[in-house]
Amino acid sequence: MKADIHPKYYPNARVICSCGATWITGSTVPEIRTDVCSTCHPFYTGEQRIVDTAGQVERFMKRLERRQSESARRELEAQIRREAEEAARKARARGGNADAAAAEVYAKYAQATQN
Repeated sequence: MKADIHPKYYPNARVICSCGATWITGSTVPEIRTDVCSTCHPFYTGEQRIVDTAGQVERFMKRLERRQSESARRELEAQIRREAEEAARKARARGGNADAAAAEVYAKYAQATQN
């Protein structure tokens, strides 16, 4: 067995919870800080509350909202692109200017999004 490969063991390591409860245990670090313990955890206390550590719920909601808005924007852009391609195809079939027809569709949506 190799010598000196194990971390130092602290038999009197102090655990400190954010609620203020402290106790002694054995660990490889001298002090442990935790957010929730058996004194304040909703399962043990019977309370119904969301344990929000450092705004995780708010961060999740922001990410969700951003993804949904990005998804809607991409969907709208795809719809505009399809309509412009369809207008260009029809213009080519009539012998007209395909680029002008596509530009007209893009202009219509640009004006609608500005209002």
